[in-house]
Amino acid sequence: MTVAEAIGFAAETLANAGIADPNREANSLLRFAIARDRAFTIAHPEYDLTDKEAELFNSSVARRTAREPYQHIVGRQEFYGLDFLVTPDVLIPRPETELIVERAVELLADRPSPRFLEIGVGSGCISVAILKHSPKAIAVAVDISEPAIVIARRNADLHRVSDRLNILSSDVFENVPTEAFDLIVSNPPYVPLTEYRDLQPEVRDHDPRMAVTDGSTGLTIIERIIAGAPSYLKSGGHLLVEIGHGQRDQVLALVDPAAWKSAEFVPDLQGIPRTLDAAKI
Repeated sequence: MTVAEAIGFAAETLANAGIADPNREANSLLRFAIARDRAFTIAHPEYDLTDKEAELFNSSVARRTAREPYQHIVGRQEFYGLDFLVTPDVLIPRPETELIVERAVELLADRPSPRFLEIGVGSGCISVAILKHSPKAIAVAVDISEPAIVIARRNADLHRVSDRLNILSSDVFENVPTEAFDLIVSNPPYVPLTEYRDLQPEVRDHDPRMAVTDGSTGLTIIERIIAGAPSYLKSGGHLLVEIGHGQRDQVLALVDPAAWKSAEFVPDLQGIPRTLDAAKI
């Protein structure tokens, strides 16, 4: 099987399975299987896959046809220009979450010895990306999932920030050290249970359920974070929380004016209010 034949076969197979952009995915799976870049596959359509490469390619196509996420097949995902290890134990990093990192780096830039806290570290992508772009920062990150903590620590080691990132097991603020942070960040489970059932199979059947939905309205964890954050923030500190489509007004109602001096929402590329940015009094 040549490169050209492999791409043609995979694209047709993926298209029949309802995969969006099957040509792009076919090319990506092929490059993964043969460990070559895009330039090679373009320049060498006649290249014959070895038996081992063909076996890996065919199994990868079969897994993707069954709607297993590409990121789980290759075990990696790019986020904020960095490469992260991902497994079924963690939420696959998504582009809209980069808004949190971008805003966090801005907020921490002028602080002499910034400290921040992440609630729900998952793969570690948020904390690690912030630390890579904020060399003076130190962080604490927590998660209720022990397997996720293992992955987060591996990613912290991979990007050489583990000496500045303390990852702990905690249900929201339960085991968070009693100290004041400049910033708290979180991408909590915000999908309502009623919407969870209709998610794409790649998310519903493969991302960890506890990282996607709270099993209720989608607001229960967000409410706990907003309510507890003032006790862990310095005066003027910020809280950044990713929220779901259509949740802006409900989330704003959770922000107590007695504790917060401002609450704004950062839109994603589609113009959807995606990140709550609240500043403590």
